[in-house]
Amino acid sequence: MSDLPKCPQCGSEYTYEDRNLFICPECSHEWSGSAPAAEADDALLVRDAHGNQLSDGDLVTMIKDLKVKGSSSVIKVGTKVRIIRLVDGDHNIDCKIDGIGAMMLKSEFVKKA
Repeated sequence: MSDLPKCPQCGSEYTYEDRNLFICPECSHEWSGSAPAAEADDALLVRDAHGNQLSDGDLVTMIKDLKVKGSSSVIKVGTKVRIIRLVDGDHNIDCKIDGIGAMMLKSEFVKKA
C-alpha cells in the first residue's frame, strides 16, 4: 500500500514523488506536500561538546589536543576549524585544517565559535 497522497485535482491514486514534488501521471498536476514520515527523520543533527547544534559552514574551535593518525602532527587546543560539511558516521565533521589538510573529526572534540 502506498503512503503517497491522491491527486488533489483528479483524485488519482497513481501519484509518484519526484524530489520534493508529488506528480499525477494521469492529469500531469504537480504539487508540493508533506513528505512521508520516513523522510522527516533524514535531517542530520550534530551537536558540539557543549550541546550546541552544528551546521554546514560553521566555525568551530578544538577543545582537546588531537594527534593526527599516521603523522607526527598534532591539532592543538584553540585551533579554529571551518566545517565543510556534516556527515553521518563515527567521525561526523568533514573539514580542512590549515597546515594539515582535509580531516574528519568527531563533534565531541569541538565547540562552536
